Amino acid sequence: VQLVESGGGLVQPGGSLRLSCSASGFTFSGYAMSWYRQAPGKERELVARITRTGGSTDYADSVKGRFTISRDNAKNTLYLQMNRLKPEDTAVYYCSGNGLRGQGTQVTVSS
Repeated sequence: VQLVESGGGLVQPGGSLRLSCSASGFTFSGYAMSWYRQAPGKERELVARITRTGGSTDYADSVKGRFTISRDNAKNTLYLQMNRLKPEDTAVYYCSGNGLRGQGTQVTVSS
């Protein structure tokens, strides 16, 4: 039973990244899922969340209009498309659901 994130990296301001979270060992489609992030010295922040079917989403004000959360229940995968990235988006990004949290993937936005 685990969540494994991927897709992080170094990107210039204004660039894009797509994070993925692969779920295994449980019925992925039965759970709402979320993306969180934590920057050094800051508290963990809820970035986005999505219902079990993907029919409803919610975003932090800081990312609204730039980030899109989605899921593919056939592939047991959660996504976070991040556009128009800013230096303040730099953080470790985690997916979460079913009481689980992945190991995180680092996103660094810098020129």
